[in-house]
Formats: sequence, C-alpha cells, structure tokens
Amino acid sequence: MIPAIQLSRITKRFGEKIAVRDFDLSVPRGALYGFIGPNGAGKTTTIRIILSILFPDSGEVSVLGRRSALEAKDRIGYLPEERGVYRKMRVASFLTYMARLKGQEGPEVSRKVGSWLERVGLGDTARKRCEELSKGMQQKLQFLAAIVHEPELLVLDEPFSGLDPVNARLLRDLVLEQHGRGATVLFSTHVMTQAEQLCERVVMIDGGRKVLDDTLPGIRRRYTPRAIRFEAADATAEPDPLRALAGVRSLSAQDGGWRLEVHDGHSPSQVLAAAVAAVPAARAELVRPTLEDVFVRIVTGEETRGPGQVELRAALREEADDSP
Repeated sequence: MIPAIQLSRITKRFGEKIAVRDFDLSVPRGALYGFIGPNGAGKTTTIRIILSILFPDSGEVSVLGRRSALEAKDRIGYLPEERGVYRKMRVASFLTYMARLKGQEGPEVSRKVGSWLERVGLGDTARKRCEELSKGMQQKLQFLAAIVHEPELLVLDEPFSGLDPVNARLLRDLVLEQHGRGATVLFSTHVMTQAEQLCERVVMIDGGRKVLDDTLPGIRRRYTPRAIRFEAADATAEPDPLRALAGVRSLSAQDGGWRLEVHDGHSPSQVLAAAVAAVPAARAELVRPTLEDVFVRIVTGEETRGPGQVELRAALREEADDSP
C-alpha cells in the first residue's frame, strides 16, 4: 500500500540557514506518528512542506499518493501552530463553512457541526462570534475545523500548546478517536511525555535532521535502563554505601531518594541487587529511559547527565512548563 506520507531526501534552506536537511520519512496509512524535538528543530517546516505550504529546495514529496497535498486537500485536516479563526463569523457558521470548503454538503453538515460543538463543550456558543470565545475555546474550535470532514490524514502542529489539563485530555481523546476510525495522524510536540502517551512511533528531529525513527517498544529495547531509583527503608540512611558500589557512576538526590547512574559495562540488574544488599530499601527499581532521556542522549552523545545534557534538559523543561 502506498504510504500516507513519503518524503525522500528533503532539504529546505532559508538564506544561510538549513531548516531541514536530507530528510526521509515514510508514514503508513492508519499510523499515529509523533514529531518530537525542541522548538526550532525543524518540525513545523517539515509539516509545511508535507502540506505544500512550503516547497523543498530538493527532494520529493508524496501525500496520499499524490505529488502534492494540494491535490488531496479535501482528504486532509490540518491544525497549524499559529492559531486563528474568522473572528467575525459565528461559531456554527465558521465550522459549516470550513466543512464545505472540504467538499461537505447537505443538511447533514449542520447536524454534524452541532454534534461536534456539544462534544467539546461549546454547544451554547453556536450563535456567538468566534472573537467572543476564549483562547482555549478558539483552539478547540479550530481543532474541530480540522476534523469535521473526517479526513484521511490529520496533521496537528503542537495541538496541546496553551490548553489547560482538562481540555488537553479532551483533545488527546479526540485524536485517539480519529485514529481509531482509521485516520493517519501526524502531530508535532516538544513535550516528550505527550508523544509517549499517544504515539505508536516517534520521529526525533534535531537541527533539521532526523536522529531517530522507531516505535516506542523498539526505542525501549534499544535504550536499556542504565539508572536505578532507590529509596531507603530508613529515611536517615546515608548514601555513601551506594556511592561506593562497583558500577555506580554517580549518585544524586531525587524525590526523597537517590538516583544511581550505572557505568557502561556493568549490569544494572546486578548493581540493583548489590544496592539492596548494601542498604535496606523501601523501593528500588530500574528506571526505564524516557523519550527525553533518549533524545538528550542522542543529541549530546552523553550516557550520563553531563553539562551538555543539563542545559538541553533545562531548555526542554522550560518549553514544557508552558504546556499543560
């Protein structure tokens, strides 16, 4: 079957800056993919190339079997990073108009619009002007505009940015619902936990390059746990016996306990057993690497939390603090 999205050696420059470099991507139909990476990594530029908003300087693009997304626009839904609605239009009229732009006609459109507004808690806003809605309400409305025509391909650029936790959960459930009905979903985020919660497969981007493209189980198999979370049974216990264990590279305080980083060449399971023998434990477990751990490790080339990792993690956390 022809992939929903196929990119081959895409490169895009803006003056001297290379925003996307030799980028390959193949997204099967019906898949749920996440683009992850810090702000400025090239996610939005790649999405705009997929949707023919921008055109690559070199390389080839195929979307839903066509050479351009413009040839399949009625089968695509898109939520851009820059939010916006027709502010003077009334809410129901705006959604109806967006549905008709995508080829939807007949009385069924009005019924569908009313149903969707009720689903997201906007049922009483149908006659209001879009400019009367709060920013969060407008974002939900724009999401509905992307899915009201039940697209085959749904592309979402930072869909949860700026939403409170309740509405972020609502949108996440709706994304999964769209995927469940068979839509191919591609969404970008710089908040790694969102990708872990949603995606079947993640594509990590840094500096315009793809640095990883794998399923979550595949990533976990490739990046084995190399850290231990340890809480002593005695809250007054000292960490020195743990720090002295063979195979412990470093030890740091974490959430009322300690985090032990394990040297390459040593078995984390054996170090865990030795730690429990050295200090009675209330809790001791191997820590599965998060997507943030994996991304930072790939980008910095460091196996432990060196200075380069500390700076990059701080940047990611700063961006994530702005998200729900």
